[in-house]
Amino acid sequence: MNKDPESTERRLVLKRLGQAGLVLGGSGAIAALGAFSSGRWRGDRKLATIADHRVEPSPGSALAVARGTDPARLVRASLAAIGGMERFVRPGDTVLLKPNMAWDRTVEQGANTHPAIVAEVARLCLAARAKRVIVAEVPVHDAARVAERSGIRKAALEAGAEVLIPPDAGFVDTALSGATLDHWEVFAPLFLADRVINLPIVKDHALTRFTCGLKNWYGLLGGTRARLHQDIHHAIADVAGAVRPTLTVVDATRVMVRGGPTGGRLEDVRIENAVAAGTDAVALDAWGAGLLGLDPFDIPYLMLAEGRGLGSIRAGMGRIEEIRVGA
Repeated sequence: MNKDPESTERRLVLKRLGQAGLVLGGSGAIAALGAFSSGRWRGDRKLATIADHRVEPSPGSALAVARGTDPARLVRASLAAIGGMERFVRPGDTVLLKPNMAWDRTVEQGANTHPAIVAEVARLCLAARAKRVIVAEVPVHDAARVAERSGIRKAALEAGAEVLIPPDAGFVDTALSGATLDHWEVFAPLFLADRVINLPIVKDHALTRFTCGLKNWYGLLGGTRARLHQDIHHAIADVAGAVRPTLTVVDATRVMVRGGPTGGRLEDVRIENAVAAGTDAVALDAWGAGLLGLDPFDIPYLMLAEGRGLGSIRAGMGRIEEIRVGA
């Protein structure tokens, strides 16, 4: 007897939701038992709010993927396929770029966003007549050393951008209004921006199985971020729901397949030579999870983010047309 494919798919999704619910229900129970500091998680004082920086979604594909050996050309090709930087940046805008710049690692180790990608996005923003481009991050390792060793500070400055890391700027107590996170300290440069562009890298992650765009917003948080690991999937979805970017450009030129998020061993990095761009952050994370051989429906924070209307998992799965860029 032939099974109805739509019915089969519905059963599969319900099964996965149930599996994710076991994880998420457990973390919710921890929160209910008071494992989290009420001072961090709930409060009555006046809080800042984060603007919605999104633009209208493109009428075509949720994302564009370019492949080749030159990261800058991959950025240009993927953005051209979704309307070009002029679609996202207006003359006079202040644009904040948020790379993954957390770790004291070299480019080859694949722990941070490729500096050539950060620089090219900055150049394109300025070519679209942005008034100011700020590269901002709160590194986990020593901030000044990370900025230098990653190559991002040098590349960004040469492209005409500024680089702000602690203690160059402070933090603002900010309403996140999430299911778990009510408020947290957020790096102040975010509040200077008219447009926000997320520049994550695809990596293995010991706690969440992988990290890409949604998890990358942790790099704008102050305080003791390790405390969020107690309920990490809800926390990721909460922060992603508060920081709604204009654009996401994913670095998959080198993919850390083991040992993430810190890494260090070159043998744990696979050369993928890809960059993806789009406005659906959930779809882009789903695409990134696929590069690691993961089923995005098995990642609880992606299921939570989709359930909150932040994007579509399925839009990042299946066959996606790729742009081939010559050397």
